[in-house]
Amino acid sequence: MSGLRKRRETKSVRCGSVWIGSNHPVTVQSMTTTDTRDIDQTVKQIQMLDENGCEIVRVAVPDFEAAEALGPIKKKIGIPLIADIHFNYQLALEAIKQGIDGLRINPGNIGSEQGIAVLAKTAKKGGVPIRIGVNSGSLEKDLLIRHGRASAEAMCESALRHMSVLEKHGYEDIIISLKSTDVHTTIDAYLRISEQIPYPLHIGITEAGPYASGSVKSAVGMGILLHSGIGDTIRVSLTGDPSEEVRVGWDILVSLGLRQRGIDLISCPTCGRCEIDLSAVAEEVEKRTKGIRIPLKVAVMGCVVNGPGEAKEADVGLAGGRQEGVLFSKGEVIKKVPEKEIVPELMKEIKRLVQDKTGK
Repeated sequence: MSGLRKRRETKSVRCGSVWIGSNHPVTVQSMTTTDTRDIDQTVKQIQMLDENGCEIVRVAVPDFEAAEALGPIKKKIGIPLIADIHFNYQLALEAIKQGIDGLRINPGNIGSEQGIAVLAKTAKKGGVPIRIGVNSGSLEKDLLIRHGRASAEAMCESALRHMSVLEKHGYEDIIISLKSTDVHTTIDAYLRISEQIPYPLHIGITEAGPYASGSVKSAVGMGILLHSGIGDTIRVSLTGDPSEEVRVGWDILVSLGLRQRGIDLISCPTCGRCEIDLSAVAEEVEKRTKGIRIPLKVAVMGCVVNGPGEAKEADVGLAGGRQEGVLFSKGEVIKKVPEKEIVPELMKEIKRLVQDKTGK
């Protein structure tokens, strides 16, 4: 897409059925909020995430009961499963035994080099990739003392330190992430590390917050990095329903032209010319098109001035008027319809376009 910098070249790392790296699409990840030990609820949530477009899912593994649940969970889902490990590398060993597709370890608390050496050997034998997931809030104490704070430099040093340990033991199926709650620190860290390593980068703003503010922080931080060609897989970290993380993640990728999926809804902010309840119309259209996966650009505009002209690239759209509106496609008016029928008529046209593209 014009304006985007070329993707930073990386190695390719396989995570189950999904490849991660510059030769592959940027993937969307999320993490479950269920207790992993509750197999049925965890599977149910993963299946919901899968339906919403999640391509890789991560689960917390706080103890051996949770680790032993990974095998039964893995057998019931259709997307790659990542085990999130803190404090005890032996949990990671059990996760590998249970057949998981990838590991995320936190270098700030995973333990000694001796344990990591064992983990590297076991993961290599099992073909399991490891993400070195650096978080600004859990950096090693010696790095905090030397750098004075959880800076981008300290985060990079943490990642490089643990990367070198894995490499020393012949392990190179590595993914790196360096996440901070601060957007500037996160961007700085990824810009620095991207020039020093050949491995794919998982990007995100950690603990970004609730839906509205967290989505903005994530879109700003990840948008800058992705536009710069940095980032091979993403997670939007929001407080609440993880399916919203997936939706926002896809919105970010679609808005940058990095992926195509579902409805790209365009709607104007309205002004004094608008004579319909455009907010309600836009919300209704968004609701009705939520399950569509075929990429389409749909416009919902307040008046003819902002309709076919400003939204002429839309596959289909509507523009409001006084007690009526018009449907248009690629800048050309299709027909006029009464106001109360404008959304149903738009949906008919969207359904026709979907049928034309899918043959169904």
